[in-house]
Amino acid sequence: MSGPQPRDVPFGDVMVSAPVARALADVGYDTPTPIQGLVLAPMLSGNDIVGQAPTGTGKTAGFGIPLAETVDGAKPYVQAIILVPTRELAQQVADELARLFKYRSILTVAVYGGAPMGRQVAALDAGAQVVVGTPGRVIDLLDRGPLKLERVRTVVLDEADQMLDIGFLPDIRRILRSTPRSRQTVLFAATMPTMIRRLIYSYLNEPEWFKVGEESTPVDSVRQMYAEVARRDKLEALLETLRTHDDDEQTLIFCRMQVDVDRLVSALKRRRIPAEAIHGGLRQSERNAVMQAFRDGKLKILVSTNLTSRGIDVPAVAHVINYDTPEQIDEYVHRIGRTARMGRPGTAMTFVGEWDLEAFDAIRAHVGAENIEEIQLSIYAAGAR
Repeated sequence: MSGPQPRDVPFGDVMVSAPVARALADVGYDTPTPIQGLVLAPMLSGNDIVGQAPTGTGKTAGFGIPLAETVDGAKPYVQAIILVPTRELAQQVADELARLFKYRSILTVAVYGGAPMGRQVAALDAGAQVVVGTPGRVIDLLDRGPLKLERVRTVVLDEADQMLDIGFLPDIRRILRSTPRSRQTVLFAATMPTMIRRLIYSYLNEPEWFKVGEESTPVDSVRQMYAEVARRDKLEALLETLRTHDDDEQTLIFCRMQVDVDRLVSALKRRRIPAEAIHGGLRQSERNAVMQAFRDGKLKILVSTNLTSRGIDVPAVAHVINYDTPEQIDEYVHRIGRTARMGRPGTAMTFVGEWDLEAFDAIRAHVGAENIEEIQLSIYAAGAR
């Protein structure tokens, strides 16, 4: 089936077409999340939208469902483009959209650096209707010619605050200027700093604003904990914490530096604990393979830099461990947002070292001391050492 479909099946307060309803049933979506319930109807009506919500609240389907209804699979040119901050998020969003587009014959392509451009160009030449990409690679493809945006109807800026943090604002402005002024523009972000608001006022046309949750507030269902741990004792503290987890639960561990990620993974493997690393120093093919294993549930322990603290949606993650205390409040919020996604429970443990007290005091003041409990580790029990 191609072209906009009649909407005749209820999904929350909106009606969706039978092919989209079938795709939603396949992925187990029976009711909209709060942010989806707010944005679906106005996006289907063609309005510009600003959506603010914590990570893990279903924003991708919030714009993916309307695109599934409005993109015409019979027309072999780009009709929608979604800009995202990272390679991993580009692939993840493209995968989720492909599931939503399953019965609509809509072709989606993820474009990002670190991967062969030839395959991406081939997908564009084959008539991809939806592009998900990082701004840098999108600019490359625009300059080289394979990507044409003059008939784009919808632009989505996903995780817009993170894209501006990375420095993509000039690229975003250029991409927006390459699309028709009559386009629909949709922006999603977890926070709304001044730069985001300026972007909204410059490029969106009387947008409707929707907000779910509080800005920079962790998901309520995360059980937040911390333990004071000397740097030399962190590995033992981690091993003790991992022993409290069920074998079939997934854990995401954050370190500050790539070298620390690699060292920790090596230390875990020496103890016969299966773990893998992901960080910017790996080849894209290695990163893709590790993330796919983690998404599939074959890998239970993933050790990462901040590369995966935003945007990566692996709903089964039960535990986040901050092996290194985050240096910024937003960094903490986005790290622990990797668990307790889509209404699931989750835990977040932070190891606070002797040099982390100032940063952690700011985090605890932000989330509320009553919301983060101190854990006494047995490695510090009397006679344990």
